[in-house]
Amino acid sequence: MLDQEMPGAQDTIYLCNFRVSVDGEWLCLKQLQDVEFGMPESMQRSQSPPLTLSAREPVIIERSNLVNISKLIVKELIETSLKYGRMLDSDHMPLQHFFIVLEHVLRHGLRPKKGLLGPKKELWDILQLIEKYCPDAYDMTASIRDLPTVRTAMGRARAWLRMALMQKKLADYLKVLIDHKDELLSEYFEPDALMMSEEAIVVMGLLVGLNVIDCNFCVKEEDLDCQQGVIDFSLYLRNSNHIPGESPDDELENDNMTTVLDQKNYIEELNRHLNATVQNLQAKVESLTTTNALMKEDLSIAKNNTLFLHYENQQLKKELGTDIKESYEDGKPSIKITETTTENEELRTSLETQKRLRSETEKELQLQISMKSEMEVAMKLLEKDIHEKQDTIISLRRQLDDIKQINLEMYKKLQECEQELTQKGEMVSRLHAKTNQIGKLLNNLEKFNNFVKESEGARSPTTPRGVYKSMQNRSEATTSRAPIAPLRPRSICDSSEMWRVIGEPKVNKTSVTPLSEQRNITKPIVDKSLEDRDVTATFD
Repeated sequence: MLDQEMPGAQDTIYLCNFRVSVDGEWLCLKQLQDVEFGMPESMQRSQSPPLTLSAREPVIIERSNLVNISKLIVKELIETSLKYGRMLDSDHMPLQHFFIVLEHVLRHGLRPKKGLLGPKKELWDILQLIEKYCPDAYDMTASIRDLPTVRTAMGRARAWLRMALMQKKLADYLKVLIDHKDELLSEYFEPDALMMSEEAIVVMGLLVGLNVIDCNFCVKEEDLDCQQGVIDFSLYLRNSNHIPGESPDDELENDNMTTVLDQKNYIEELNRHLNATVQNLQAKVESLTTTNALMKEDLSIAKNNTLFLHYENQQLKKELGTDIKESYEDGKPSIKITETTTENEELRTSLETQKRLRSETEKELQLQISMKSEMEVAMKLLEKDIHEKQDTIISLRRQLDDIKQINLEMYKKLQECEQELTQKGEMVSRLHAKTNQIGKLLNNLEKFNNFVKESEGARSPTTPRGVYKSMQNRSEATTSRAPIAPLRPRSICDSSEMWRVIGEPKVNKTSVTPLSEQRNITKPIVDKSLEDRDVTATFD
């Protein structure tokens, strides 16, 4: 019993010497202290010392660590799926650990980009190549390309792995990559990468065992662009105080039962794949047999036709030879030969006429084609001219509408100006009437002033009576001769002087009286005090 469990214990001891954590894009293994087991001394002495890490290459150690970790995680995943009814979702911790390890397995030895400006080689670019060799992956890849929640190439690769595991075709798709690794993977991976080595077949065998698990993922709700977490390897390692041989029989029976169920499911899955391949091969064989039978029938028919034609050819040759011999023996040309020659000549003439007619018809056809092309060009030019004229008509209509609107505005302004002119004319007429009234008042005032002055001069005691009489006689003489207009002061209110200064008013419908003239017209009416001053000044 102990001998059977020793290899497992050795593997466990070897893996317990390292702690696995995720650091960016790398799966880091850190060495821990040695684990001591309570084993018999004879057993410890009989064991051969394991290989040291310095004796092995780092790349080989990385590959072996990844394979061993994959074995542990796949085993734990299958065991937990039995407990949960073989239906797992994205919250299942061993399933998350599986995707983290699978991502590192697929990215192990991936070539970096060439130079600073070179394209970066991603895992998503490799997974897209599968649809060339496996058409079933085309729909899945296209749906992942159109996912709105996934933006990075690494996120699309993670979504692709989850969809393939849900469809139970992850092992088949990755097997396509391994089968064509010389064509597909040599450009993306280093020669010592895990996918380029023989250990990739071991990983594919582990992935085939996952076809017994039913998974349910919601890829749209998961944040696949962010960095994945750290793996807790305490779930996969044995306890250090565990001694082989003390486990109860129930645990052994459960382990045996789970292994039997896993083997059974694996065999069923393998059988299903084999049945599918057998059916495909049988369909191909049936199609090939039917095509072979049809080809044989066609070959037999063709052989019979060739034999029949060969026999007819020989018969015709014999008949032709006998006819020629008879004609030469008789010394006369055979009628058949003459008939054939005449028929040949007629056929030649008809052939020439047909050729001539055909050439003429071809020429006419060429002419028609050229005329048609010219007509098409002319139609295109006419259409272009029509479009241009339509554009000009539209622009002219717009200009006409603008001009009409401008004319309406000018007409409205003209009406307003006419109204203003009529108002100004009425105002001028009123001003004429007022100036006439003012002139009459001024005349009356002048007369009254003259009369008052004369009366005051006549009544003053200093003036002698003779002088007064002579003045009175003069006034009577002047009044008897002709009425002399009284002296009028030259004031602003005088109409003649005002029109001499302002200018004679001209009533025109189109002209408008300026504001300065209106002020000059209205000014004499307002300044009455100035008029009185001017009047008194002139009489003084």
